[in-house]
Order: sequence, then structure tokens, then C-alpha cells
Amino acid sequence: MSDDAGFEEFFLDADGFNIRYLAAGPEGGAAVVCLHGAGGPRVSILHAMLSEQYRTIVFEAPGFGESPENEHSQTMWDLARTMNLAVATLNLGPVKLLGNSFGGKLALCMASLSSEDATASLIEALVLIAPAAIRPDPEPRLKPEERLATMFAHPERQPPRAALSKDVAAKQGKLFRRLIGPARDAALEAEMATIEIPTLALFGTSDRLIPSAMARHYNAIMPECHTAMVYDAAHAIDSDRPEATFAIVADFLENRSKFLVKSTPGLLYR
Repeated sequence: MSDDAGFEEFFLDADGFNIRYLAAGPEGGAAVVCLHGAGGPRVSILHAMLSEQYRTIVFEAPGFGESPENEHSQTMWDLARTMNLAVATLNLGPVKLLGNSFGGKLALCMASLSSEDATASLIEALVLIAPAAIRPDPEPRLKPEERLATMFAHPERQPPRAALSKDVAAKQGKLFRRLIGPARDAALEAEMATIEIPTLALFGTSDRLIPSAMARHYNAIMPECHTAMVYDAAHAIDSDRPEATFAIVADFLENRSKFLVKSTPGLLYR
């Protein structure tokens, strides 16, 4: 069965964009909204597993995938406002927000806008998978082929994936470079310190792009952040270890403040 089995394609209008998203799972129930990384949208095994319990929405952010080039979003904050409006359009009620890498930083910006955006106040839980909000400084200098190789601890276990066209890769790369910001963003970190939403931050023990050492910053900055390490996983944690990722995410979403670990960066999921 393919990862996207059961997911249907939809579009919505928000902030001047026609935004594509995929959805599966029980309608009218608790919702998980998912934000992709720099490589663009994909439905993962984790998303499919979440959809068995939650209404699972996988967004394609404007400017990624087959969507037109996005010149409107000049900062991550601009894109966060757009995506908050997109979530509001769906009328999902309180949501759990899950972001991978670039999407992890986007999720934090969306949650940080609660003082000016009523939609952000509907976010009741954050799941950050290898979040790119705090990165090594200086960041590793990798060629495109090296960066791809760092995504997986075991690339030989991954199913074949269609390569992005040169035009899509160039469009996404241009937008990513404009939005991603510095490795340490003082303004965002100040906002992160005010986020009281229960948060789970996951790090792969073999991740060279966002090393697991970054977990200590989330523990130090965010008052309601839980962190955990996933053993034998690189940057694409949910692709390397989908079952382990689902187990810890499901536990967190179910138990929140009663989660198995509180602000302890040493938890290791095997």
C-alpha cells in the first residue's frame, strides 16, 4: 500500500493563494495539520498512521510543489500568517500542528502569532520533527548530492521516489533560502519563550543537518517543551523510523502534560 493511500486532494483559497492539501481520516474529529520540509510536500507512513485516528491534513505551502512561484511571502512570518488563515478556512476547531524541519520553524512562527492572530490560539499541541528553527552555527556546507545523502540513516531501505523537476527544485530552493533565516534567530527565540502550548521536539541520533545536540536549546527556551531522540534516524526521522516516530507522537498527543518525559533531553526511542 502506498503512503498516500486514502488521502484525497483538495484546494482552498487563503490570503490570495489557492492552496493544495491532502486529507484523510475521520471527518469532524480531532485534527492534525502537517507542514512539510524544504523538499516539498509528501504523504509519509507517519501521516498514514496518524490518519487512522485523526483527521490528518497535509498542506502544500504556497510556492512549493506544483503551486505557482510565491513572491508574496518575504519572511517566514509572512508564510505563517498565510498558513494560519488556511487552517482557519478549514474550520477544524482546535488542532495539533506537526512540522518537519523547515515546517517545524514554520509551525513555531504560526504558534507565536497567537497575540495577533486568533487562529494561532486554536493550536493545542505542537510536534516538531528535526525542527530547523535552531541550527548549528556555522551550518554544515554540503553539496546538493551530499545533503540528499544526509537525509536518511539507511537510504537503501527507502522506496524509490520521483525526483523533483529542475524548475520545481529551483523554485523551492529560492523560496527556502529567502524564508529560512539565520541559524539562531533571536526574535523567534524570544517568541518561543512565550509559547505555553505543549510541545514535542524529536531529533534523530544520526542527523547531521539538525544534530540532536540542538535539543538542549528547546528545553532551555520553551517552558512546555518535551524532547526525545530517535535512535538510528537521520534528518528524515519519520522515514527512517516511522513506527518509533508514530509511537512517541501518538503518546504525546494522547497524554500531553502527562507525557512519559518532561523537559528531559536524554530520552532515547529505539
